[in-house]
Amino acid sequence: MKSLTNRHLHYTLFSMILETIEQYYTWALIAILLLNFSQRKIPNSQKKRFATIYLAALLLIFEVGVVTILTRGLPQKLAWLDLALCVGLLYIFREKAWPFRLHCAECNVKLDINHIIGHDDNLCQECYYKAHPEEAAAAEEKKRLASLDNPQEEPIPMVVPDTVGEIDWDLWDPKEICVITYLFENDQVLLIDKKRGLGTGLVNAPGGHIELEETATEAAIREFKEETELDIVDPVLVGKLDFQFKDGLSERGYVFFAHSYTGIPKETEEARPFWCPVAAMPYDRMWEDDQHWLPLALEGKKFEGRFIFDDQKMIDKTITIEEDENE
Repeated sequence: MKSLTNRHLHYTLFSMILETIEQYYTWALIAILLLNFSQRKIPNSQKKRFATIYLAALLLIFEVGVVTILTRGLPQKLAWLDLALCVGLLYIFREKAWPFRLHCAECNVKLDINHIIGHDDNLCQECYYKAHPEEAAAAEEKKRLASLDNPQEEPIPMVVPDTVGEIDWDLWDPKEICVITYLFENDQVLLIDKKRGLGTGLVNAPGGHIELEETATEAAIREFKEETELDIVDPVLVGKLDFQFKDGLSERGYVFFAHSYTGIPKETEEARPFWCPVAAMPYDRMWEDDQHWLPLALEGKKFEGRFIFDDQKMIDKTITIEEDENE
């Protein structure tokens, strides 16, 4: 009795497998036909186009066998015979039914999808041009003629004015957006010697670029950690700085103050941190604009500054103090 039950389960499971194959046959055939249509757009792909037809024919033979077994109630073991027949035919006609390769037949470099499903020689573009120098020359000439028909206009160099008032700041769009954060403890502030990047050799506060999907506050905490190994807590936005450089670089910076942290400051690849008395701020070693807005920030005033720089030399500036709504 148990043997009969197992046999029945085995029969039912095998029947379900055959029915599933029959059910998804149409989708497999559609996929092969879509592949064939894609090959028509690729030159020198006749052999591989016929290969997809051979594959579709083998799939059809297998499907006819499965449908016959299911509809006529034939022994399901015949499905293995059907499968063996198709595998045998695939082996006999393997050169016609499977000419596809994943790597170049000459240099073994990995082929892109177009060269896998098309290009009967199974060569990468470079090896193909080596084998057919006349086509390489024709392709180069075609590219040259196309460049003559569509000449590339040289970009007009940006002319940066010398005064802040000449820039339409409502239309001005910064290429980079950054943060800079000052950490205070008692009467001292943590500064850094900048070791690389913009401002190398100057004294500054820790900071850097705001990454995608990151708020300015999150960037301030992350950049401070990266440059000093310190974890700051609750940085507060105190001002905004807009910089236009004569070489075309435009940058917006958000200034934060923080008064709480954990950890011990350590030198990193980007900066060497050090504590400095607030009263002895080394403005002579800092960016030239700092001396104009940082004292205002230390007084508790919120501000917005706009500056024009030529390299590290400040050309012009304007600083606006935001009015306190409570006053």
